[in-house]
This record gives sequence, C-alpha cells and structure tokens, in this order.
Amino acid sequence: MDFLENFLNILLWSLWFAIWISFIFLIIRFVFDVFRDENLSVIGKILWTLLLVLVPIIGALVYIFARGRGMAERDVEAAKSMRSAQVEYTKGLMGEAGSAGEIKAAKELLDSGSITQEEFDKLKAKALG
Repeated sequence: MDFLENFLNILLWSLWFAIWISFIFLIIRFVFDVFRDENLSVIGKILWTLLLVLVPIIGALVYIFARGRGMAERDVEAAKSMRSAQVEYTKGLMGEAGSAGEIKAAKELLDSGSITQEEFDKLKAKALG
C-alpha cells in the first residue's frame, strides 16, 4: 500500500509540474503576442506585460477574453506570410533547375549577344554532361 501511495504522489506531482510548465510557456506566449501587436501603444504593451507578470492567472484569463481573437488573427497572418515566403522560395528553386535551366540561360546570353556561338556550344556541352 505504501508503494502505491508513493507512486500516486509522484504521478500527482508530475501532473502539477507539467501544468505549471505549460502555464509558464503560455504566459511567455502572451507576452510575445503583446509585443508582436503593432496596433497596441507602448503604454498598452507595458500595462499588459505588467498584468501578465505580476498577476499571471488573472492576467492570462483577461488576456484570453480581451485579446484572444486578435491573437488568433495575428497567428493566421504570420502563417500566411510564412507560407507565401516558402512558396516564393520553392518557385525560385524549381524554375531554372538542372541542365535545361543552364541551357536556357546560355541561349538568352547568346540571343543578347553577350556570348558567341562557340561559347554557347561549350556551355551547352558542359550542361549536358
């Protein structure tokens, strides 16, 4: 019985420890969101930060109800901008990859008169392997 009681106490303390760590991360997330908001004044940022740090439980509840929707909108905007940046980056990678891209670039140089036909043939042979 003593072993079972000790085991349950360990589980209970582990649960409370996990809850407190999660709450600390939540407060940090709220503070980051306060400073991410461009529409909030400096005084507002200071007051929200003080509320979240000095009275964290009440501050977190008030923050969720008062600014939860704006926080979600800022998260969506950040995800959209990250997604569009990734799409632009991958378009740049996929557009002119491989030997076909090298030959196309060499052909454009040939058409513009920057290189001669012999140089184009060398570049084409190099690109083809």
